[in-house]
Amino acid sequence: MEFFLLTLLLLAIIGLSSFIHHFMPYIPVPLVQIALGVLLAALPLGIHIPMEPELFFVLFIAPLLFHDGKNVSRHALWKLRKPILLLALGLVFVTVFAIGYLIYWLIPSIPLPAAFALAAILSPTDVVAVGAISSRVKIPQTIMHVLEGEGLMNDASGLVAFKFAVAATVTGAFSLAEASGSFLVISIGGLVAGTILSFLIIQLKTFIRRLGMEDVTIHMLIQLLTPFVIFYLVEHFHLSGILSVVAAGIVHTIYRDRDQSPAMKLQLVSQNTWTVLIYLLNGLVFLLLGLQIPSVISEIFKDPMFNNWEVSKYIFIISAALFILRFLWIGAAWQWGWLKKQIQMPSMRAIGIITISGVRGAVTLAGAFTIPYVLADGSPFPQRSLFIFIAAGVILVTLVAASIFLPILARKENGNMEELRREMERFAMLRTIDAAIHSIRELMNDDNRGAAVSVISSYNQIRSRLESVSAENSDQLKLVETEIRMKALEAEASYIERLVKAGRIGRETTYLSEEHIQRMRLAVTNRMHYRRLFFWTLVKRGVHHLLQLFLPNKQERLEIRHAKTKQVIQLKLNMAKAAISYLKNHISAENENIYLSIIGEYNEMIVKFKHVKKGENSIHYTQLQRELRVKAFQAERNEVQNMYEEGDITTDIIRKIRKQINIREAYWMEESSLHSH
Repeated sequence: MEFFLLTLLLLAIIGLSSFIHHFMPYIPVPLVQIALGVLLAALPLGIHIPMEPELFFVLFIAPLLFHDGKNVSRHALWKLRKPILLLALGLVFVTVFAIGYLIYWLIPSIPLPAAFALAAILSPTDVVAVGAISSRVKIPQTIMHVLEGEGLMNDASGLVAFKFAVAATVTGAFSLAEASGSFLVISIGGLVAGTILSFLIIQLKTFIRRLGMEDVTIHMLIQLLTPFVIFYLVEHFHLSGILSVVAAGIVHTIYRDRDQSPAMKLQLVSQNTWTVLIYLLNGLVFLLLGLQIPSVISEIFKDPMFNNWEVSKYIFIISAALFILRFLWIGAAWQWGWLKKQIQMPSMRAIGIITISGVRGAVTLAGAFTIPYVLADGSPFPQRSLFIFIAAGVILVTLVAASIFLPILARKENGNMEELRREMERFAMLRTIDAAIHSIRELMNDDNRGAAVSVISSYNQIRSRLESVSAENSDQLKLVETEIRMKALEAEASYIERLVKAGRIGRETTYLSEEHIQRMRLAVTNRMHYRRLFFWTLVKRGVHHLLQLFLPNKQERLEIRHAKTKQVIQLKLNMAKAAISYLKNHISAENENIYLSIIGEYNEMIVKFKHVKKGENSIHYTQLQRELRVKAFQAERNEVQNMYEEGDITTDIIRKIRKQINIREAYWMEESSLHSH
């Protein structure tokens, strides 16, 4: 029961990390999850999850790399094989020797083979961490393929080098020839074994299909078990389980691309299932990393043998050395022409992006925990706690460095950034409109078809206006549009003032009219105040309707409310006509399209007000339209948030688009309010 509750708690924290990231998308999800893990471990709840490296590899690393192998571009892997191998093999072994000697020089108490072991476990980059950070950074596609290929391959080379370095430390014996031969056997054997086992599993699924069993559950179960089974079996024969699951993922993708059978319908279920699974596994990896950090830190800081400042300094020196060595190696590869031919961008920016993307992650920490406690002679493994502390520290430093510098390095260099920003805004607005239309089409059925067509038509009109506006003057037109809308609202306010002076409307009607104008002004000028007002208005209406259920004379109140509703409808009709009259009198040839667009919105509002006055027969239609509008506005906000989280738009653009959504929502809110009085 305790394990079950702990699992639920971890899953809930993963959900919380996504919630936090939604409001602070500039902080990568891995860092949020690590911070939550640290906080959870620091709380006096008695939570302690021991790191079992073998279980960690099979439970997390195997499915994550299998999924990456399924989704990596095979064409890009082959085309970029030279730079990938240069990083995944060459850089790993250079890192082992160069950083190993640096660690040996920094910390003389660590034997040279043990220093090589620490350097080896620090050499693999984490494709999961890089992918998570790059989700908001527009890294060029070619560079991303290189990083993915490196991350898939260098885990094996780093872990093999780590294995031999640890063996040399434990036994005191090492043979370069034997290590080189074993590396080839382990790596090639892992690739071959993963390919063969994957082919056998595919044949098993084909055999099951021929028996007439097209059950989604069975096929998905086999697919989910595939990485665990392959990794475990290959590791049992002391070959590279990591490369075996990568190979298995690639083989499965080749089979999927060639398979034309009816079972291809399972791909949708497979994609959705893996999306949820990978989301949870990614979250658990970084959450568990955060849970380990407090115990690792306390063990070092409480040990009188270590100076806290000194051990912290080791982390920054080693992290800086890893980045510098990576920069020099990639720079040399660029000069040799192994990268320059494939990557069409300024050399220093490309080298900088690849360098700073060398993030360490789960494999590094899990490998560090596999270090044995004792040597062959029974003595303690030298500085084991310090090894784990440095590994955890380097992971954090590289994650933070990539989070800060990757967005800067990946930022596009363009002579006219203002023009690029305007085009970005226009493109983003078109995407939000398309998202709204798509959401309505998904909800369309025979009952709501008329209402859906009406809403889609209004969105298509907005889309046509956006497409007709050039990117060069869109920003200026937004300012002009805001100014014209405010003047139209002033015309409405002037009309109300004239009625008040003439004594033609009562106090309550005046209040409702002024509230409407204030709400519209806030929608145009102030997004946060408008959202608060909108929420408060909905709360008041809900409370009002609730009270009506418990008060006497219900029929009499309904009649009074119906009469007031007619009054409000007529008043808003006249206010809209006053605004239209003002707009027509002040229309200019220069901004004719903007004036006509706003006049069109007022005319549409008038038509809807008249439609409401027809009586009870229109209520069902309006209710359907209202539900669709709510879904459409939410789809727009979701899409704009996704674009922001993915780095497609900037903070000022998301604010502008949200303001436009608020304006349209405010007009809809006025129509909706007529059915709520």
